[in-house]
Amino acid sequence: MTVVQDGKPHENVQASLHEVQELLRKAELVESLVHKQAMPRHELVESLVHKQNLAALQKKLDELHPADVAYILEALPLEQRLKVWDLVKAERDGEILLEVSDAVRETLIKHMDSEELLAAAETLDTDEIADLAPDLPKDVIEELLASLDVQNRARLQSALSYEEDRVGALMDFDMVPIREDVTLETALRYLRRLKELPDQTDKLFVVDRNNVLKGVLPLKRLLTEEPEQTVREVMAEDVVVFHPEDDAHEAAQAFERYDLVTAPVVDAQGHLIGRLTVDAVLDFIREESEAEKLNLAGLREEEDLFAPVWKSVQNRWTWLAINLVTAFVASRVIGLFEGTIEKLVALATLMPIVAGIGGNSGNQTITMIVRALALGQVQDTNARKLLWKELGVAVVNGLLWGSVIGLIAWWLYDNVALGLVMTAAMTLNLLLAATMGVLIPMVMYKLGRDPAVGSSVMITAITDSGGFFIFLGLATLFLL
Repeated sequence: MTVVQDGKPHENVQASLHEVQELLRKAELVESLVHKQAMPRHELVESLVHKQNLAALQKKLDELHPADVAYILEALPLEQRLKVWDLVKAERDGEILLEVSDAVRETLIKHMDSEELLAAAETLDTDEIADLAPDLPKDVIEELLASLDVQNRARLQSALSYEEDRVGALMDFDMVPIREDVTLETALRYLRRLKELPDQTDKLFVVDRNNVLKGVLPLKRLLTEEPEQTVREVMAEDVVVFHPEDDAHEAAQAFERYDLVTAPVVDAQGHLIGRLTVDAVLDFIREESEAEKLNLAGLREEEDLFAPVWKSVQNRWTWLAINLVTAFVASRVIGLFEGTIEKLVALATLMPIVAGIGGNSGNQTITMIVRALALGQVQDTNARKLLWKELGVAVVNGLLWGSVIGLIAWWLYDNVALGLVMTAAMTLNLLLAATMGVLIPMVMYKLGRDPAVGSSVMITAITDSGGFFIFLGLATLFLL
């Protein structure tokens, strides 16, 4: 992939990361050697070498897109990260802070004073400041609000009043409204005077004298229709409109369903107050996807790759503790059948297969259900059919792969009954996995909890304990 910035092609971000790491390594090596040398005017030489190394690194950083700098910062240990951050030009601080992950942003902000943070925020648009505001110290927010004009202050306060999963938290205010009673020629002259259109502009929002939204004017119509026609005559009135209180997940689905680039946001009276853009929606989807992956693994929050040990421990310990309890339960289940295992040692080698396949199948089911819940595809009316469908899949997979492993067990241990027990245990554990794979996320969803949080840990615990109990229980009944 090649990125073009300021008319020049730039190399892959991985190559840029490698080059920055090499520059840092060489700088540390050279400065270490110079420091050890005994020479006249040692401090001056050491200072010159240090400045020369920093100049090469700074030149490289200046060439990179803010998103690439953010990627590099995330991939560096804390000491090197702060060294690179100090070399970033002050006017780029705000853009880069918006691009880095929340965990890395926290470390960078922690090492900036109030003046630096205020200067960084002042380079951003109002909606971008709203994205950054939750991570800024309270005194910086107060100074920032005081520095804004009345309109932008009201916009910022409005954006900050919405939860992060609402459209109001994602909308921006950089838009081009146009009156419905003007001609297309007048509209074109107005756009030329602006010199530059907001990013992601594919349509103009048409309003009346009271700023009430009447429709949208796609740019292709503006360019292809007759100039003397009025905006009202050529505008589109069937508009996908959002309100600031709307759920951001549903808005994201609408953007995908209708292939939207931008959409207007209106208040309860229909007044145009902002717009939602595809890049903001994509950022929201990416963040939600990453959070879901973390939740499935039992992590409470996004973690800086180079976070201090204790902070990482705090982030991970909760579900590890739960997993420890469930592992102990599984061990007690095995303990109930110690006599059975002693009489037929083959059981000890086969039972992890039953538990492992069950856990894998349960995770597949949970992934499908969590995704369906996020898309709003699971309702009370179809939940029962969904459960029966998953149970059907479990039966087919259980009989198919259970027969395969049953035949292998028969061949290895020359015991037909053992093979049949393996087949039955595999089928029953997959049925258990399917049932819990549907019920766990749906019950959590009904209780108002995130269905992804810890689901993977829970299903693995159930299929482990259940698989051991089923397999060893059947073995006790039919093999001894």
